[in-house]
Amino acid sequence: MSKSITFVGNGKMALALAKGLCEANVIEVIGRSMGAMEQFERELRAPVKKTLYSSADITNKTVILCVKPSNLSEVAPLLKGTAQTLYSVLAGTPLSALKSIQAHHYCRAMPNLAAEAGASMTSLVGDDEISANAIALFNTIGTTLWLNSEKELDIATALAGSGPAYLALIAEALCDGAVREGLKRDDAMVLMRGLFDGFGKLIQTVHPAILKDNVMSPGGTTAAGYGALEKGNVREGCMEAIRAAHGRAKEMK
Repeated sequence: MSKSITFVGNGKMALALAKGLCEANVIEVIGRSMGAMEQFERELRAPVKKTLYSSADITNKTVILCVKPSNLSEVAPLLKGTAQTLYSVLAGTPLSALKSIQAHHYCRAMPNLAAEAGASMTSLVGDDEISANAIALFNTIGTTLWLNSEKELDIATALAGSGPAYLALIAEALCDGAVREGLKRDDAMVLMRGLFDGFGKLIQTVHPAILKDNVMSPGGTTAAGYGALEKGNVREGCMEAIRAAHGRAKEMK
């Protein structure tokens, strides 16, 4: 029997999650505009129960909060009743702030946009008694990791939540480099996608340092390219990206 999942908000993350969850669950969306929710339904390509905030009742529902963090104080009073479980994907918004919405249980989740492909890396923290249910729910859209503290979740957000943007930058830059050297753009894109697909499988079982050493032969092409990356401070740039994103998550509290 299908379960019902209620999304509060109809933005990109809500759509990505709904795409991963709609096959096994009935989807409800609570939003400001019926037109926006109809567009959400068209993009989801699955039936959606559409509810305006003025009619919102979350009593005994499984709710995934997907609004902008700055809108929480405005949205919370509009949600009537007490949810069974409130999941929040709001970056930098602590569990204590979520208590403005009534629920029996609370959980912060940090998925990423790969949810729509069933390949999200989702970090979770919240009430221990619902950890099994939370893991089971988000396992349907990829891989999950239950963490011990909100501090850890904020760091995980900087890595796995924001990570697709960092990898997208690297992917684009690698293609630009190949084009600069004379490769056709379409061919560069095919090669990049194949690279990321294969690397994604290898990294599941091989440590990054070992993988790098296995590719880099003495005095070879990889060593030359790797040296250029080190000269460009790519390693430090990646580490600073995590620090900056983590710092921003702390500022948002």
